[in-house]
Amino acid sequence: MKEQYNLNELAMITSLTTRTLRNHLRQGTLTGEKVDGAWTFTSEDISAFLSKPAIRQSIESHHNAVVLDFLADGFKAQSRACVIFDYAVDQAESEEISRFYCDCVNRSVSDVDLCVSMNRGITRVILSGGEDQVMDILNQYYSR
Repeated sequence: MKEQYNLNELAMITSLTTRTLRNHLRQGTLTGEKVDGAWTFTSEDISAFLSKPAIRQSIESHHNAVVLDFLADGFKAQSRACVIFDYAVDQAESEEISRFYCDCVNRSVSDVDLCVSMNRGITRVILSGGEDQVMDILNQYYSR
């Protein structure tokens, strides 16, 4: 059975808003299936969407902004962390990594930003947020 992602998970993976993703659905640049009134996307749908140069550029710009904003903030009221991982993995492992981080951030009550991109055999994960929350997510990943 194929992995299915919902609109919120796709928004988290791409760092695009659900409204922007709905616009892409209307324009036909993103395809998915509506099941019981909710959009679902297969890994193939997501890969096709992410392979479009304009989409990839938009996502990369947002990911760069997350890191640059972190670096530019000279005054932080609390300890914060920003980590970047590049995983050299196949498509199945990439989907597993994406799903794991999406689930962790969805369950989290913190303000952790997650960016995930998949490009040419590399899955990049950027986590930015409170130091304790980021470390908790990383500990969960590496202790599984």
